[in-house]
Amino acid sequence: MTILERLKLELSNKDYFTDAEYTVFLSENGLLPTDNYNKQLHQRNLLYTCIDVLEAVSNDVDMMRKVSDDTTGLTTEQAYKYLVDRIDKIKNKIATLPNDEVENNSFTLMFTRSRR
Repeated sequence: MTILERLKLELSNKDYFTDAEYTVFLSENGLLPTDNYNKQLHQRNLLYTCIDVLEAVSNDVDMMRKVSDDTTGLTTEQAYKYLVDRIDKIKNKIATLPNDEVENNSFTLMFTRSRR
């Protein structure tokens, strides 16, 4: 499965944007849409991309009307609240992911450098 396909899956296959526009969102988060998806390597940035897409949808009144009227039967206000809730859930999920970055501060370096 490609990263673009995984993004669409995460977005419940809703066609908010074109593939070209999804590609822009992915590249802004350091992802190539044609690469094979690897959860360990790509999950965090894919979730950031989902947030970007959902925020773009929630900031476009015309798109919000289309989404709420055509597919969900929700009012625009209800659809907006749903998107905000979904964004918060994704942010919470990101916060629970392990961070692979190594701490690099002067206190740790003080005890790890060898003496000569």
